[in-house]
Amino acid sequence: MVPKEGTSLPTRSEEVARALAEAGIGGRVRQLTASARTAAEAAAALGCDVGAIANSLVFISDDEPVLVLTSGRHQVDTSALAARWGRGKLRRATPEQVRQATGQAIGGVAPVGHPQALPTVVDAALTDYPQLWAAAGTPHTVFPTTADELLRLTGGLLLPVGP
Repeated sequence: MVPKEGTSLPTRSEEVARALAEAGIGGRVRQLTASARTAAEAAAALGCDVGAIANSLVFISDDEPVLVLTSGRHQVDTSALAARWGRGKLRRATPEQVRQATGQAIGGVAPVGHPQALPTVVDAALTDYPQLWAAAGTPHTVFPTTADELLRLTGGLLLPVGP
């Protein structure tokens, strides 16, 4: 699944790798030959539980983009999360809004490497896994991480995102 050493990363993934290095995160960005566009595809490519995939989802709330890092094992309950987070209604961002907010396309959005930091929630369910995998800027790049690292990287809040 992982190509030969020395293969250069896409520009978006290089930006993510740089952000990880600057934050002192040791996980290396890996380029997969199989798509990791969805949590199920990523889990199959990596041979891990779908719940160990940290999906980066962009929503619009109070007229600004926000990031929700959720476990691949469930969906976000937008009403419940908005209430817990103390924010206005959450609605899914359009592909254009995602790219504008993150510089990355849906299916490859990383938790970092964006033009500016986004208000972020990290799903409490991600703490159930000692190792997580997150997208690294493209649908074919990922990096290993932990819930604690995601909280530190994003300055996010740890909250349940389900019902």
